[in-house]
Amino acid sequence: MAGAPSLVLFGAGRMGAALARGWLKAKPKRVITVIEPNPSADVSAWAEAGKIRLNAPPAPAAILVLAVKPQAFSGIAEAASAFVGPKTLVVSIMAGVRIAQISRRLGTARVVRAMPNTPGAIGQGITVFSAAPGLAAADLETTRGLLEPLGDVHGPVDEQMMSAVTALSGSGPAYLFLLAETMAEAGESEGLPRELAQRLARRTVEGAAALMAMSPDSPESLRRAVTSPGGTTQAALDILMDTGGMPRLLRDALRAAATRDRQLSKEAD
Repeated sequence: MAGAPSLVLFGAGRMGAALARGWLKAKPKRVITVIEPNPSADVSAWAEAGKIRLNAPPAPAAILVLAVKPQAFSGIAEAASAFVGPKTLVVSIMAGVRIAQISRRLGTARVVRAMPNTPGAIGQGITVFSAAPGLAAADLETTRGLLEPLGDVHGPVDEQMMSAVTALSGSGPAYLFLLAETMAEAGESEGLPRELAQRLARRTVEGAAALMAMSPDSPESLRRAVTSPGGTTQAALDILMDTGGMPRLLRDALRAAATRDRQLSKEAD
């Protein structure tokens, strides 16, 4: 794997490793350098097999992908900038850190900001991205190709949307996990054994998501189809959709997540 790296990944946690896994399967092959002080077993194995270069000396890269936590950006910015040359395309998947902040810290205007979500670890996620003004169509296509291992890719969108995107799809999987968790707890409170309640809750959420993925109908239509007037589901939805119920709670939750994303932007200055 001689020569300057064509693709550098800074950070190889869950999302970074999922991206690298997809890149290793793609053709044509790229020379991939991973910068990760605490590599996982998978990343170490890739390095030992010669599939990637791990913690190699810096050199200007064709593409630099930033996959560290936003709170860590200020600490790694100087090291990351050593991989940036005049033609380097920088793609960030850090929550909250704005394009202008990345551009200023790394000394380049060629920046894309993306927000994936955790189902990307199995190729079932969705990633939304925004791009700095003036990037060529080829740069946007390169960005889509880089992010496709995580699942669907949508963009570019106005960067002002990214806080809401983060709140909805970036943080969204946690809301579904909480739903399954609380459904199981509610089932236990109604007398179900813990193991059975957890199994029923998990498979119900999984099955409903799979049905929604396969159906052309909207979530609202699917909800109405399973709700018989005066039935058991209607009795439950009368509680969940009450004035202080799930719709209000989710609006408040997304607002809190979007607000925190904006705060992270301020902390990165």
